[in-house]
Amino acid sequence: METRNIFNNINPFDHRYSYNKEIFNKLEKYLSEEANINYQLKVELALVKSLAKVGICSKTIVKEVKEAISTITAEQAYLEEEKTKHNIRALVNLIQERISKEARPYIHLTATSYDIVDTANSLKYKELTEKLILPKVKQLINILSELAIQEKETIQIGRTHGQHAVPITFGYVLAGYVERIGLRYQEIEKKADQLKGKFSGACGTYNASRLFFEDPEEFESIIMEELGLEAGDFSTQIVISEYITDYIHSLISTFGVIANFSDDMRNLQRTEINEVGEHFSADQVGSSTMPHKRNPINYENIKSMWKRTMPQMNTIYMDQISEHQRDLSNSASSRFIPDIITGLVLSIERLVKVLKKFGIDREKMKTNFNLHSDMIIAEPLYIILAAQGHPNAHEAVRKLTLQAEESDKTLRELFYLEDNLKQYREKMNSYQKNIIKDPKRYLGRSKRRTEYIINKWKEL
Repeated sequence: METRNIFNNINPFDHRYSYNKEIFNKLEKYLSEEANINYQLKVELALVKSLAKVGICSKTIVKEVKEAISTITAEQAYLEEEKTKHNIRALVNLIQERISKEARPYIHLTATSYDIVDTANSLKYKELTEKLILPKVKQLINILSELAIQEKETIQIGRTHGQHAVPITFGYVLAGYVERIGLRYQEIEKKADQLKGKFSGACGTYNASRLFFEDPEEFESIIMEELGLEAGDFSTQIVISEYITDYIHSLISTFGVIANFSDDMRNLQRTEINEVGEHFSADQVGSSTMPHKRNPINYENIKSMWKRTMPQMNTIYMDQISEHQRDLSNSASSRFIPDIITGLVLSIERLVKVLKKFGIDREKMKTNFNLHSDMIIAEPLYIILAAQGHPNAHEAVRKLTLQAEESDKTLRELFYLEDNLKQYREKMNSYQKNIIKDPKRYLGRSKRRTEYIINKWKEL
C-alpha cells in the first residue's frame, strides 16, 4: 500500500495529536491495525501449539506455522481480505499458503472467527493495560501525591457552588484526586484482569471441537493458558459483552476524574482567581489578537478530549446487544475502542507534563482567602452557639452577617458586642475562641486527612 501523508489523514489522532512520538510508538504496539492482526495471528498460533500439546499435530508443524506467521503483514492481510471479504479467512489463507500441505489442515481447526477476534482483543487490551495504561495512571498518582504533601499546609478557601465556603488546604484538594484516581486504578486493574477469551465455536457450544475432544472445555483451557487468559463460563459465537463493557467503563470513568481535575485547575487559573498556572514557554501565544493572554490550553484540551471520548460509552452499551448468538452490528463500532484508549493515555501524559511544571501562587491563595475571611467564622460560630443551647443559633448568626455586610464592623466584632450572646461567649473553650479569632485555624483535619490519603496509596 502507498504511504500516506499524515496531513491527508482524517482522524486527528494521526496528525494533530501524534506529536508525542514516544507515546504513539507504545500505543501502536497494541492499537494499530498491524498490532491487531499480529494479536489475531498469535491466537491462531496458540491453537496450533495446543493441538500439538494434545498430540493432534507435531511440534514440527508448530515451528512451521510460527515461521509463516512471522512473515505476514497487515498490508498483505488487507489485500487478501479484498478477495475474501472476510478478515479472518484472509489470515487463514495467508498462513496456509506459507506452509506445507501436511500442516494446512491444522490452521483454524474447530475455530470460528470470533474465537480469534474476541480472544485477540481481550489479550491485547489486557497487555496494554498492564504495560502502559496502569503505569501511566500510577505516574499521575505519584506526582499528585508529591504535590499534595508539598501543599498539605497551604491554606486555600474552599468553594461550593462557586462561592467561598470554609478553609481547606490545597494539599487536601490534591489528595482528593489521588483518592479518586487511585480507586479508578484498582478498577481498571480488576476489569482488565477479568477480560476473557473463548474457543467454543460458532454458537459457543463446542460443536466443532467436540468432534475431536472428549472434553472440549479442557482443550479451550489449554489454548487460553497458552495466551495467559481465561475463558468465560459462557459464550455464544462471541465472548459475552459485559467483560469489555465493564473494562471500557473503568477507563472512561477514570477519564472523568482527570477531566474534573483539569476543569478545577482551569477555573483556579482564571484572572480573578489566579491561584495556579500552567508553564508558558517563551514563544507561546495565548491569543491571535490579545498578546497578553495566557490561556489554560492543556487543561482545556484534556476536558475537550474527555467530551469527545465519554459519549462513546453509549456506543459500548449499545454493543451489549447482539441478536441471538451473534450479529455484526458492532463490527464497525468496536473498531473505535482504540480511540477511547488513545484519548485517555494522551491526556494522562499531557497532565503529567503540566504537573511537572505546576505553578502554585500561595500568596494569591492567601489573598483570596482573606477576601471574606471575616465571614468564614459564621459556620463555627453558629455551631458553637447551637451546641451551647442557643434556641435559634443559625438565625442569630445569619442576622449578624447581614449587619456586618451593612456596617464597618466585622462579624467577629459584632459577635463580641452582642450582649445577649455574652453567656455563650463565656462558655467557649480556648480552641473555639482561637477559631473565632483567627479563621485560618478552622482547618479541621485537612492536613491529617491529606497525609492519611497519600500514605494509604503509597502503601497500596
